[in-house]
Amino acid sequence: VDVLPDTWCLDPVKVEAAITPRTKAIIAVHLYGNLCDMDALLAIGAKHRIAVVEDAAEAIGSQWHGRRAGSMGTFGTFSFHGTKPVTTGEGGMFVTQDDTLYEEVLTLSNHGRARGQAKQFWPDKIGCKYKMSNLQAAIGCAQMERIDNLVAGKRRVFTYYAEHLRDLPLKMNPEPRGTINGFWMPTIVVDQGVAFDREAFLASFKADNIDGRVFFWPLSMLPMFEKIPGNVVSYGLYKRAVNLPTYFDLTEAAMDRVISHVRQWIHG
Repeated sequence: VDVLPDTWCLDPVKVEAAITPRTKAIIAVHLYGNLCDMDALLAIGAKHRIAVVEDAAEAIGSQWHGRRAGSMGTFGTFSFHGTKPVTTGEGGMFVTQDDTLYEEVLTLSNHGRARGQAKQFWPDKIGCKYKMSNLQAAIGCAQMERIDNLVAGKRRVFTYYAEHLRDLPLKMNPEPRGTINGFWMPTIVVDQGVAFDREAFLASFKADNIDGRVFFWPLSMLPMFEKIPGNVVSYGLYKRAVNLPTYFDLTEAAMDRVISHVRQWIHG
């Protein structure tokens, strides 16, 4: 379904309209640290008796009215990929407050071996091998001890960009009242009607040894899915948007280089 133009996350009205008897879950993707409207999505899930799953891979440090991203749905998932604020190189984390679901996932992640099974090397069902190594876990635990500093660094980078780009015809990641945005990826979305060549813009970054990323493509644009051009918001966002470089201790001098490129390419 389509997204909202301000948060770039699921449009609850469109979500409810898309539910059919075959719908198994609502996947709430907290994009770039921005938060889905969890109150609305949880209400829809409860009304239709379907689970709400939080994809909080990009939202460590984000909070929705006092509740942390990933803690509100039936379960939540996080990513520890190398680009994330907390990283183990690869891998991630599954969180839930449902004891039965937790045991089921624990079993599936360990070759289908149930924790209470007394027989050694005896899988009770077909499972997968999703275990993290001890070395990765140690790195992750050490990073969790300084997570507040890592998130604060991300917020500092975003604030610097936002303050120096506020006069340009563009929008950046929102932080609505009552929420905290972890600002995983500072993103600019150029206003409609303003001339902007995303590919040329990113080429200028590359020529100056600056890394930039395209805004995610609408999923239905990908070749394995049926196209849904009626999702006009998401189909209109990607070509006007770019992720800016970010790292928790990025220097102001480095950010100034990025800002100068943005100002050269986007004019009021």
